Amino acid sequence: MRDMATNAVDETEATKATTDEKAVDTTKSDEVPETEVPATADGAQTKEETPSGVGQGAAAVVSAALGVVSLTGSWIGTVASARQNLVGQLETAQNAGVAQQIQAVYGDAWQTTALWGGLFALFALVVGVVTLARPAFGTPGRIQAPWIKSVAWAGVALGVIGLFLAVLKYTGILLGLPSAS
Repeated sequence: MRDMATNAVDETEATKATTDEKAVDTTKSDEVPETEVPATADGAQTKEETPSGVGQGAAAVVSAALGVVSLTGSWIGTVASARQNLVGQLETAQNAGVAQQIQAVYGDAWQTTALWGGLFALFALVVGVVTLARPAFGTPGRIQAPWIKSVAWAGVALGVIGLFLAVLKYTGILLGLPSAS
């Protein structure tokens, strides 16, 4: 009897072991193979490598701001004009003619203001053109945001207008000095 009981226990243990192995096998089949898991690290890395266009947007805004400054005047242009006015007053002799005094005191200061306005306009023009041309040298297929193009074109237009007005002011065609005769 003991042998039967021992055999029954052995058979029960063998059945139990077989059942446990099947349970293990069924849990392994429920797992997803490693090749089917999407790689999130690669997707995040690609997103970080893609340029965001922040630099181009900033350059476009700087271009437009420089164009506005070229039209309205700048602090440095005002200071340079005041300095040139003072230099003209100091260098002009008391016995100089009226036309010479007007040119030395006011004309040179006006031309200095026009020169600084022209420099700001030139910077606006260059920054705007570089911003518009940048996508040609960047990632192929990457499109520049429309607002960046619009603001860069505004900077270019303001730069051209500012440069044109600066040349007209410097040469005396626009608001030239009055004649002293």
